[in-house]
Amino acid sequence: MAVGAETRKSPAAEDPEPHPCGSSRAGGAKRRRYALRSADDYEMLEVVGNGAFGVVVKARDRRTGKKVALKHLLGENEGGHGVPDFDAWKIEAVCQAACRGHPLIVEIKDVVRDGKTGEILLVMEFVGRSLREQLFPYSEDVTRVMMRQLVDAAKKMHSSRVIHRDIKPENILVSVVGQLKICDFWAATWMKPAGKPYERCLAGTLPYTSPEQLAGNRCYGPAVDMWALGCIMGELLTGWPLFGGDMTEKELLAELSDKLGDLITELFDVLPELSPSGCEVLTGLLAFDPEKRLTAAEALEHRWFAEEAKKEEFPGFVPLFGQQ
Repeated sequence: MAVGAETRKSPAAEDPEPHPCGSSRAGGAKRRRYALRSADDYEMLEVVGNGAFGVVVKARDRRTGKKVALKHLLGENEGGHGVPDFDAWKIEAVCQAACRGHPLIVEIKDVVRDGKTGEILLVMEFVGRSLREQLFPYSEDVTRVMMRQLVDAAKKMHSSRVIHRDIKPENILVSVVGQLKICDFWAATWMKPAGKPYERCLAGTLPYTSPEQLAGNRCYGPAVDMWALGCIMGELLTGWPLFGGDMTEKELLAELSDKLGDLITELFDVLPELSPSGCEVLTGLLAFDPEKRLTAAEALEHRWFAEEAKKEEFPGFVPLFGQQ
């Protein structure tokens, strides 16, 4: 497989045993060979995404003729960037597969190996462009339709004991019929029991990172995803990220600790048309204390979603997202 200069050689045929939550196994651990299908079953068409941990290629399944997305993993590790951890693909693949069958989560179809390089590729349904490419201020009614989809996807992940840990517009794809789908589970992990710490406090993309992650708290839960959804809701309404900017993690945490209430008040000042129920949902998702933050199940039961208008009342909704 060739996807440009990013391609790297991988040690070949044997991979470590899978292990939970991204932790590393001790040296000398028993190793196991995985029999994977060949990447030669897919014809590479074009690169459609390029990030720190992988290159996504649009491809054609030679057996069926259908378009798919292949994620070529550049490597990640528990301690930082750039050093390949060859267990990473298993964690990502298994977490994403645990959410299989939900229409608002990108489906993982297979895991294949490049016979020449030994590299692992994840095969996923091909959806389309990311929300980041189509993000500008939306009305409250359209935002509500979009947020219902995202919160419903989060409910599926959390009921499957999966925390995404990097929900952001770049990791939300938009289908030709206007359906939003959460993708890219590189940072995902299994939920741990309350009070049991993770090996590290993985912080995702700064403007969507929860206060508890910014504080370095290694005991966190699905509330980190709900904070990210609150940030996205605000961005859908305003057209710009609510937090972050040029701040460091420490600076952003200090601002959220001292001024979150004021920041939300200022946000409502620039959104005078936002309904009281919409304000309640946004405030509930952006609660500083994760114990007070709305869960996905609670959010879906909120009256704001009960007020959701039907899609047919928005004649421009599908064309708006349907451009490829």
